[in-house]
Amino acid sequence: MEITLEDVKNNEEVEQLIITAQKQLDVLGYTEHSHRHLNIVSQRAGEILRELGYGEDRIKLAEIAGYLHDLGNAINRKDHAHTGAILADRILKDMGMNVKDRCDIMMAIGNHDENSGTAVSDISAAIILADKSDAHRSRVSKTNKSLFDKHDRVNYAVTDAKLRIDQEERKIILDLTIDTKMCPVLDYFEIFMDRTMMSKHAAKYLGLWFEVVINDTNLL
Repeated sequence: MEITLEDVKNNEEVEQLIITAQKQLDVLGYTEHSHRHLNIVSQRAGEILRELGYGEDRIKLAEIAGYLHDLGNAINRKDHAHTGAILADRILKDMGMNVKDRCDIMMAIGNHDENSGTAVSDISAAIILADKSDAHRSRVSKTNKSLFDKHDRVNYAVTDAKLRIDQEERKIILDLTIDTKMCPVLDYFEIFMDRTMMSKHAAKYLGLWFEVVINDTNLL
């Protein structure tokens, strides 16, 4: 049975897990990991594979994996990639997805966290690049800036974030605009260095070089 991204978005269990995950992350003080983030990761992952010439079947699986990749936060932030992969597999099985496609999605979700994963497939590489590129002030839920921690300040300082592929140069570029009055550029790398290195390896898996441009200056 063919399962579409819209089928997944309309699934009541998926929706409740997303709501529960964000509720828990709000209590723990994390940034937004709900519909906004999930839609961005889903869209970017699909766009990466589409631009690189992958087939629609791989693009569809990347989009679904991107939308489901943070479900594990409904259980616990720790090991959320692994628990999320298992949750996604069970839900997609109940929806009628074949085991081969479920395994591709499960493997991508299970490897998206920088503390335990790495790019092991085209889909997982696309998910990593899409996920780790989503830094933006709209992810900060706190309204009182005096309560911002370093993660809040760095995300809030990012006013624009684009991920683009240069086919001729065979590179993928994370192009950020950062308000340096909110935080210095160095703080971005202090917070996101592990994610940046993970993105570099993911790009390499896809045959690309990874670059970071901040305020029109190439820094990696």
